[in-house]
Amino acid sequence: MFPACLAVVGLVTPPPPQSHLIFPPQSLHNHGSCVVECSNGDLLACWYRGSGERSADDVAVMGARLRRGARAWGKPFVMTDTPGFPDTNPCMVIDPQRRLWLFWSTILDNHWESALTKFLISTDYERSAGPPRWRAEKVLHLKPGPEFLAAVQRDLPTQWAPYRQAASPADREKLDAYLAERLRKAGDKLSVRLGWMTRAHPFVLDERRLLVPLYSDGFDFSLMAITGDGGATWQVSTPLVGPGDVQPTIARRRDGTLVAFFRDNGPPPQRVMVAESTDDGLTWSLARDTDVPDPGAGLEVLALRSGRWILVHNGTERGRHQLAVSVSEDEGRTWRVARYLDRDDPGPNAGSYSYPSVIQARDGSLHATYSFTPNAAEREKAGRGESIKYVRFTEEWLLEGLR
Repeated sequence: MFPACLAVVGLVTPPPPQSHLIFPPQSLHNHGSCVVECSNGDLLACWYRGSGERSADDVAVMGARLRRGARAWGKPFVMTDTPGFPDTNPCMVIDPQRRLWLFWSTILDNHWESALTKFLISTDYERSAGPPRWRAEKVLHLKPGPEFLAAVQRDLPTQWAPYRQAASPADREKLDAYLAERLRKAGDKLSVRLGWMTRAHPFVLDERRLLVPLYSDGFDFSLMAITGDGGATWQVSTPLVGPGDVQPTIARRRDGTLVAFFRDNGPPPQRVMVAESTDDGLTWSLARDTDVPDPGAGLEVLALRSGRWILVHNGTERGRHQLAVSVSEDEGRTWRVARYLDRDDPGPNAGSYSYPSVIQARDGSLHATYSFTPNAAEREKAGRGESIKYVRFTEEWLLEGLR
């Protein structure tokens, strides 16, 4: 299935990863990055920065460029900012018409449940410096129909039943209240139309259609939004109901099946969760656990041109002290950890590495960005605070890690 790589058979030693911070660590919160490759070979990254997350009103979506052939990222700039409101969870994609899409969520009352997801489109983004030139800002309006309520009423009790059965009487009472509140919200128009947020890359279905993975902290499960008319109208999938399956990331198998992997915000065991769709994302299987550990942190899947899949994730049930890259030879059914982009022993001196974004460039190289807090040993060199880290690596380097 896969061509032999010289590095794997020992004829060539693959180059080690190249990494650096996009900007020096700051006291401000810098989190939730996404990276894309422009047609001119430049990389464009975005993330959000501010005094907090939803609790602060000075949070804006930032951006930076790595010019083709450059060794350092350019000066960060504001991609978008809603004055007086926190703007969070940005993600980007370049569609087949070479339009750049930026999605993000404006938090209306400092609670995630009040998220209003917006988007901008640009055809003028391959610039030497500064932000893209955007068209008018739009809202990703969602209007789930009665099938949303029906699916939640059918699937939510079923998905939580094993945990309810194993719970103590006191915990069972709390869980019953939790489920009752989410069933109530599923019948409330505002609750089902608001609070959906982006995280990982949107997924290009074909020349016209774009699928945007969404999740809700109000429901603790996910939803897909699909447009075929440039964002003028949106169709929603059936909800992807599970015990805490949020922040979906998507790949497509050769038979056309879409596979979504999720952060686990539910009860133990903490595992990456998965669901499949055979109708381009309109309906989905119930989310279920894989055997890949997840500490309740973001992850991203990527189908490589070789046919292999990679998953960038923390790979532990507790803590964000390591960021692993796992490889699948069977389109996401099984995974093996190949390498670590960052790794510390757990404990108070460990750094924090999370919320990865990963792409494969046209030359085959792999590029990742992620939230970065230095460990104790690095603080003297890098400084205290938070940054976004960038790593360039190769598939051959990953495969050598599997030997």
